[in-house]
Amino acid sequence: MRVLIDTNILVSALLCDGLPESVILWVLNNPEWEWVVSASIMQEYEAVLRRKKFKFSDEFVNRWLELIITSVTVYLPTANIDFPRDSNDAKFLECAEIARADLFITGDRDFEEAEGIIDTFIISVTNFVRLFMQSNHGSKNN
Repeated sequence: MRVLIDTNILVSALLCDGLPESVILWVLNNPEWEWVVSASIMQEYEAVLRRKKFKFSDEFVNRWLELIITSVTVYLPTANIDFPRDSNDAKFLECAEIARADLFITGDRDFEEAEGIIDTFIISVTNFVRLFMQSNHGSKNN
């Protein structure tokens, strides 16, 4: 399965232990799952994680970025998708399209409007845990 993870999920994972962190670590630790990104998504991940308001140390951010970079598959979007709701988020839809992502994990409700634009299933962290992590392991993960 190919999965795209929104920046808000990554930030939530790094801010506190909980479901977003569990989801990211689960995806990274399951070889049948492929985390897909584009170069512009990786740039956004880094730029957001380095925002002063989060107070993440450079070492902490670098460790996470290294983990992500060595684990993801980078795709080069070949088409521009018009997403009027938030043009800055079009890069996620473009990546989902070219990578043929099965799932896009996000907490951003703006993406509900994208369901007719791409074939990728848009899912929340809670639903991902319920549908994939619990059913595949038979127990509830953090």
